[in-house]
Amino acid sequence: MEHVAEPSTTAGKGGVAPALAAKLKLATGFRRRGMFVATMSGVAYGNYTAFMTLAMTMGVWSVWYGADSGLSEFSTLFLLGALGAATTDACSAVWALLIAIFKGKMGDVFRSAASKPGAILIGAAIIGGPLASTCYVLGLQSAGSIIVPISALCPAIGAILSRILFKQPLTPRTLTGIFICFMASVMIGSTGLADNAPPNLFLGLTFGFLAAFGWGLEGCIGGYATSMIDPEIGITIRQVTSALTNLLVLVPLFAFIGKADAFAMIGAAFTDTVAMPWFAVAGFAAYFAFMLWYKGNAMCGTALGMSCNGAFSFWGPFFCWLVLGLWFGIDGYALAPIVWLAAVVMIAGIFIIAVNPLELFKKKG
Repeated sequence: MEHVAEPSTTAGKGGVAPALAAKLKLATGFRRRGMFVATMSGVAYGNYTAFMTLAMTMGVWSVWYGADSGLSEFSTLFLLGALGAATTDACSAVWALLIAIFKGKMGDVFRSAASKPGAILIGAAIIGGPLASTCYVLGLQSAGSIIVPISALCPAIGAILSRILFKQPLTPRTLTGIFICFMASVMIGSTGLADNAPPNLFLGLTFGFLAAFGWGLEGCIGGYATSMIDPEIGITIRQVTSALTNLLVLVPLFAFIGKADAFAMIGAAFTDTVAMPWFAVAGFAAYFAFMLWYKGNAMCGTALGMSCNGAFSFWGPFFCWLVLGLWFGIDGYALAPIVWLAAVVMIAGIFIIAVNPLELFKKKG
């Protein structure tokens, strides 16, 4: 009888220990793939930011933001910000629907939307779309790309909320890594204060913080829901909900307050052949940014997934510099040396969250 218990404790062939080791290796590999997916969502988010900002400088948008637009100050800030977010979300929703139709997933979209996880996703879409995304655009229009790293505080907010809502663990190492990522974002954001600060700087920063909170909450809820729903189906539900809520609720509301014709402006925006191609590019990038974000959070947990995604605090200014600064020659998008240093610091923070450095040294020893 003495040797009966040995198979459960031995590391020998056929024992439990090899199976546990294999399971741990599989989980680790899945977690690392989730990190890569979440990081790529940040890259896509940088492209989304750059091309949306570019589109809002062209065609009818250049007229609306001009001195003789006839729009009130409220409409210039809030209505145009909401309309820019709505136009991008609508383009993203069209891409999501086309991809779902091409892959034969439209039936699953309707079935999932009617389920409990689908209802959770719809709630997350309202938080992250009409609310957070509009705050993000308002921040960009008020203070420029400095608010990108401010909005990237959403990983820290998401990690805290995931600990409260879903009891996901926050180890000292994870908290250290999140703090390093936060400091990297501060380093990037400080460049906007160096020279000529935008006149609406603090208003823009406020919108950036509101966007960070909204996305932090959405990341928790959306990551939880997409652990039960295909991310491509989930993002279709998310983008369609966000676009419809923006176009049918938020834009008309701001237009009513600002005494503007909402539906005339929506029509002008969607029929503008100069700006719309760039909104279509921004919408395509937004589709992958949010889809990979949801998927990454579901694969490796909200805290880690949002920390990897939080690298968009670098990718946002970087692609704005490439697209608006270098490609289109628009001034004000050059990157200071501290931004490149902050990118390295952020990579170090993500590495510390993902891997215990002490374990690496132990393996070498």
